[in-house]
Amino acid sequence: MYKTGVLNSEVSKILSDLGHTDKIIIADCGLPIPEYVKKIDIALTLGQPSFLDVFNVIQQHMVIETMTVAHEIENDNEILLDKLKATNIAIETVSHERLKVLSNDVKAVIRTGEATPYANVILTSGVIF
Repeated sequence: MYKTGVLNSEVSKILSDLGHTDKIIIADCGLPIPEYVKKIDIALTLGQPSFLDVFNVIQQHMVIETMTVAHEIENDNEILLDKLKATNIAIETVSHERLKVLSNDVKAVIRTGEATPYANVILTSGVIF
């Protein structure tokens, strides 16, 4: 058994398999997930675990080159956007509709219990060297 790190075996496996420019999504509980994209559903109840709970753990274990969010977050979830900006990781914005299209090309979607608007982020993997 792991002594430290991500205990969810599916999340751990996805993170271990990521290469440079591979993408994953951390999603709220409402984002539609394409049928053929791996869904790691860790939602327990409405709001739990939160987007930030999951993001903070993933950030500890993943080299994140860029983040992509829906530009609608700027008006509808400014508190979350400010927390993402505080990481000093480059942030790209696209429309929410475009973000849903981009979800077709990710390795996995980690579905949280988050229930606030536009709490979705595409994380693009960087490299450790």
